[in-house]
Amino acid sequence: MSLHLDARQRAMLQEMGVTVWAPAEALTPTPAADPVAVPARGPRTATAPAAPAASVTAAAARTEPAPRPVRDRAAPASAAPAALPSAPQGGSASPALILHAAQALYPTADPAQTPAELSAGWLVVAESLSPTEPLAGDAGRLLDNMLRAMRLHRHPRVYLAALERPQAGTAAEAIDIAPVLHDMVAALRPAMVLVLGHVAARAALARTEPLGRLRAELHQLAGCPAIVTYDPAFLLRSQGNKAAAWADLCRALGLVQAASPGT
Repeated sequence: MSLHLDARQRAMLQEMGVTVWAPAEALTPTPAADPVAVPARGPRTATAPAAPAASVTAAAARTEPAPRPVRDRAAPASAAPAALPSAPQGGSASPALILHAAQALYPTADPAQTPAELSAGWLVVAESLSPTEPLAGDAGRLLDNMLRAMRLHRHPRVYLAALERPQAGTAAEAIDIAPVLHDMVAALRPAMVLVLGHVAARAALARTEPLGRLRAELHQLAGCPAIVTYDPAFLLRSQGNKAAAWADLCRALGLVQAASPGT
């Protein structure tokens, strides 16, 4: 399996701070353990559904420094209220989250130019990005560079499901985001789900393990494979983890390529 990175993509990865690359054969997906586990700090074809109108919330714990909150439109609501497993932080309950409707990151991409090995679609779940302008700001630009390095900017069905902390003083009922996200994945049927960051991983998977342990596993969301890695805001604060994040993305890309017909 080869990523066939051109000069521009390598320049983008250089901008991300990843300067040493493994040989192509080393990127072949394996069930190997997390290359850089950081347990203490904690990364087929279907038409897209119409964006639901209601918003939902969920409790989720955070173990890494919190990125600044962002705001925008509401997302699907289909789950019954239920407490999401969480760990207290500083002796107080963890904040609620809002799950926004999935939106295409590169809607103008030409399907005819989409590399076949990228498969039918991808879903990114993240908490540190703006729901209105997810590719704006430093974290958004870093995510854009990461996706472009994987050539996902050439895919019209790369979606973002943004998680957001509600504004201070806003009443938010703690319900479980996981089943709502499962419904979203079941409707979109992506070839891969990228879960970025510890907050997103806990909310999406209803798991409380450190991020390093979650990164080491291949997860399933509504029958679709899911890979956990660091979120862009955390990578901006911890430059040394960019290489490990790239390894996670290569693993996800390798799994999709291996499952794609004709590869």
